Amino acid sequence: MKFCDECGSMMQTEDDTWVCTQCGYEEGRDAADEADMVTTQGQEESEIIESSGGTSGLPTTTAQCPNCDNDEAYWYMQQIRAADESETRFFVCTECEHKWREDDH
Repeated sequence: MKFCDECGSMMQTEDDTWVCTQCGYEEGRDAADEADMVTTQGQEESEIIESSGGTSGLPTTTAQCPNCDNDEAYWYMQQIRAADESETRFFVCTECEHKWREDDH
C-alpha cells in the first residue's frame, strides 16, 4: 500500500504508475520498494474456533450484583469513550447474568 506524498490519500496502481485517488498525483512504480511492502498474499489462514458464547471464559471478581445480591461476577474492560479517556469495566453476574458497568468518576 502506498500513500500520496501530496495529500496523504491511498494510491492505486495503473500499469507502471502509482496514481492518487483523490488529487491525481502520479509517481512511477519501483519494484524494489514494492518488494518490501507487506501484503496478505501468502499469509496462512487462521483456524476459526466455534465459541459456545456466554461468559465462562472471563475472569471473575468479588462484586455485588444490584439485581440478585450475588457477590461474584465476571468482568471485562471495553473502550467505549474517546481514546484519551479510561476504559469502562463491565460486570456480568455469575448467578442471574445481570450486566452492569463501572465508570471512573
